Amino acid sequence: MMRLSVNTFNIDVMLDVTVDSLPIHFFYWRYGTISELMINEQIRDREVRLVGPDGEQIGVVSSREAQKIADDAGLDLVKIAPNAKPPVCKVIDYGKYRYELARKEKDAKKKQKTVELKEIRLSPNIDTNDLNTKMNAARKFLSKGNKVKVTLRFRGREMAHMNSSKHILDDIAESLSDIAVVEKAPKVEGRSIGLVLAEKR
Repeated sequence: MMRLSVNTFNIDVMLDVTVDSLPIHFFYWRYGTISELMINEQIRDREVRLVGPDGEQIGVVSSREAQKIADDAGLDLVKIAPNAKPPVCKVIDYGKYRYELARKEKDAKKKQKTVELKEIRLSPNIDTNDLNTKMNAARKFLSKGNKVKVTLRFRGREMAHMNSSKHILDDIAESLSDIAVVEKAPKVEGRSIGLVLAEKR
């Protein structure tokens, strides 16, 4: 048997049958994503490394023998490590196995923390009170685990003083250094200069 994979299409070609000395070619088309598990009759490897229903290592057996063991146990034969040599199959309850995988994936997503990039915009002529308000907002975002992009925006004649205004961003980074680190240093982006801060670990 020869297997070809093209994107998400799997084409299985079997050249096993001859009639009146003429080869008969059977083509099997199966559509599926790579992440899908192969079970029972879908497994057509010559040999597999078999794991029993209780986790015991049965060893390398033919696919046919592995399927018989699964059938005798009233369970499914599931290929759990397709890239191994030979592939690893396990005798399990497929429905229960998929349920457990879905539950673990759901639990993992719950534990993942979504990090957002919050932006705070300033002008080079910002007064002290407004600057303190912006820094307090940045501190609040950082304390929640988010990243903060501080953007210094320039208009008209202010463009001539971009370099001399970079100290504002440096001062902000210094003021927030107790809870934040500079992830991206100040960089000119058109009519603005951007600085990215991340929560200190």
